[in-house]
Amino acid sequence: MMTPTTQEHLLLPPRSRISLIVTGEEWLRRLLLLLVVAFLLVGVLAPLVPLVVRSLSDQNGRFVGLENYVRYFNSPGLASSFVNSLTVATVTTLLAVGLAFGYAWAIARTCMPGKGFFRAIALLPLFAPPLAIAIGLVYLFGNKGLVTTGFFGFFERTLGLPLAYNIHLYGMNGIILGELLYCFPQAFLILMVAASLADARLYEASVSLKASPLRTFWVVTLPGMRYGLISAIFVCFTLAFTDFGVPKVVGGNFNVLATDIYKQVIGQQNFVMGATISILLLAPTVIAFVIDRMAQRRQMAVLTSRSVPLHPRPHPVIDTVALVYCSLVAAAILIVIGAVVYASFVDVWPYRLDLTLRHYDFRHVGGGGWAAYTNSLWMSFYSALFGVVIIFLGAYIIEKSRTWPLLRHFAYFLSMISVALPGLVIGIAYIFFFNPKSWTLAGFSIPNPFAFLYGTMAILVLANIVHFYTVSFMTATTALKQIDPEFESVSASMRVPFYRTFARITLPLSLPAVAEIAMYLFVNSMVTVSAVIFLYSPQIRLASVAIVNMDEAGDTAAAAAMSVLIIAACLVARLVYTVVVHQLNRRTQAWRLP
Repeated sequence: MMTPTTQEHLLLPPRSRISLIVTGEEWLRRLLLLLVVAFLLVGVLAPLVPLVVRSLSDQNGRFVGLENYVRYFNSPGLASSFVNSLTVATVTTLLAVGLAFGYAWAIARTCMPGKGFFRAIALLPLFAPPLAIAIGLVYLFGNKGLVTTGFFGFFERTLGLPLAYNIHLYGMNGIILGELLYCFPQAFLILMVAASLADARLYEASVSLKASPLRTFWVVTLPGMRYGLISAIFVCFTLAFTDFGVPKVVGGNFNVLATDIYKQVIGQQNFVMGATISILLLAPTVIAFVIDRMAQRRQMAVLTSRSVPLHPRPHPVIDTVALVYCSLVAAAILIVIGAVVYASFVDVWPYRLDLTLRHYDFRHVGGGGWAAYTNSLWMSFYSALFGVVIIFLGAYIIEKSRTWPLLRHFAYFLSMISVALPGLVIGIAYIFFFNPKSWTLAGFSIPNPFAFLYGTMAILVLANIVHFYTVSFMTATTALKQIDPEFESVSASMRVPFYRTFARITLPLSLPAVAEIAMYLFVNSMVTVSAVIFLYSPQIRLASVAIVNMDEAGDTAAAAAMSVLIIAACLVARLVYTVVVHQLNRRTQAWRLP
């Protein structure tokens, strides 16, 4: 005898009956979603748990509450580091965003010549480790720097003019200057996109109402770019607040949170205080991230279907001012990077300025030499390869599937919060999570299934992928949103498996974005220090860490040489990316081309 439920089921239309059945494709989607969530849990969320627990415990593992935080703020030397970090981050953010705003506006909103050149120069610091920027500042403004000595007294001897000037590099001045060069290209990229999107009708209305250029700027230009400004402020503040490389080289006695963590963990083996400072380093970045997300939710479209693209018109005075401004900023970037390159070939700075290649022979200096450089290349390659697969598939499952909505939202949340995790925090959290052979939970010892990863290349790759996950995920999501969902709908109606649609349609259309993600992961993995400084092993040394070790040992010229090699690798990667994207656009994006 059939029950009412059974009768109702038989009376359903065929499509409704089919919907009650979980197909093999649906199980595959669920499996992929579970794998993405598992990866994010292991890579992002789970390592933070022992970090928080350790910050609330003493050296013996006993719970002490907020005692470590009280002890930190009661220590004048340590507490001042928190204020120093906030000061440096705030001043750097104001300067970097201000300079980048003018630079981006000049390129996007004027008719000045050489826009492509200035855009390329603005991105040049992205290919250099923060340590390299700091080393360039040392050669320019250090105790024996070109500017500090008046070009080694040349102007005073020849012209009788003492043009030497000491900016007192080692301290807050040097950190802010280095962080400014480090953060500028990040802010420029964001603001360049914001400045390129504008509705010409608003400016025509401003002209018809006889508004002054200043009022037009405050009423039209600035509101149109406000969300880009908020994102740029968040990125610059986070980078400056958490950076380790620049303060390590030019910080002197001016301590910040990042250097405090390094001293506590590496110098004193005080992991409890290192965990405490890591939480303090994490808190402002999380707050800034929340504010940025709240602002982005209120974002409205700048361009609508009725918008008219804004095309800049020639203006001799404005174009000339923009050219001079961009030339000064570009010259500053080129001088710093050029100082690093030049110093790597100088015999003995500043006594023998003969050019030589001996600094590229790393056999007589520490840090790992050419083996470290090779390890960095492999680590960056693996980070790009596996990162592209994990991130793009994760973005596809989250964006294009409709299975388990709550779990997809949770995966999206985990994908977005990694941007708020500083590299140093990831590094020390991974020590607490991956290093122990077993975990103690409620008095029970649980074997650590991930302990085998510690000290291997795999954990370095994992740290890099997690560190740069969010930006890559947003790139992939943006590319996927540009593809009409009708492709999936039609494929489903024709009973074509989703993975076949993905391989034949979605992936080919998204190949430029895939290449961009790969390039982004490779370059950032090459230049990063903070994410790997605590995780590398003596058997797997890295080029960026080698720069730190060489600088500590006084081998500054060798550190400059290693920096040049990293810059060269990143530039080659960028060149390969440009060629690959050009070919991909010709083959897969021909329908978009005129």
